Amino acid sequence: MALKTTWNYSPFNVGDKTRQVVEHHYDDEKPGKPLYFMIPGGIIALASLGLIVLLGYLVWIKGTLSQNDGTLLIALLAPFYIGGVFLFSYGYELYDMVKALRLTAIVVFITVAAVVIVAVLAIALLAMGKQASGSSNSSRSRQSSSGGAGSTGYGSWPVPLVIGGIGGLGSPTQTVTREVVQVPAEPPRPKPIQCPYCGSSYVPEDTHFACPNCGAATPQEMLTTSAGN
Repeated sequence: MALKTTWNYSPFNVGDKTRQVVEHHYDDEKPGKPLYFMIPGGIIALASLGLIVLLGYLVWIKGTLSQNDGTLLIALLAPFYIGGVFLFSYGYELYDMVKALRLTAIVVFITVAAVVIVAVLAIALLAMGKQASGSSNSSRSRQSSSGGAGSTGYGSWPVPLVIGGIGGLGSPTQTVTREVVQVPAEPPRPKPIQCPYCGSSYVPEDTHFACPNCGAATPQEMLTTSAGN
């Protein structure tokens, strides 16, 4: 019977280590089926990590999710991610518990470090973009304010150039003459007088120069006084 040689590859030698795991899985003479741990563990780890990254994006970059809710959900997903990584490592290290725990710690540490670095860089770049945009808008606002006093509808040309035909190159200035029509003022209305016979007050012009109460004719001197007022 031929003897089979077992090689212990480093977990970071991915190609050779993966071939070793696949050969172990399909070798009926070796115990266990490591792919049954690796595949579900890898799916759980990747799905959990994707959700954690999405929550981090919604909380710290986009700002559509509150920090308390996002942190709580990330804390709930973290054990699933670590458990998935452990299942993957346990199958990848061919049921060696010590090596599986060590590989799990390495993968989790690298993942956390990478996520933190990417998040910090994304937030910093976003803040720089907002700062640059704010500075650009402020500069345009100052330019608009400084150019508004000496600009017209013709652009940034000075007002005297536009009014004067731009130094004689434009169309001549047209003089508009407006005729002012004076409306004669309405003469003052005669004031009422008091009848010397009955004491009634009336306007002689409105009552045909007779008192409307007693019918007496308006005296001539009172007509002159009424008309003069």
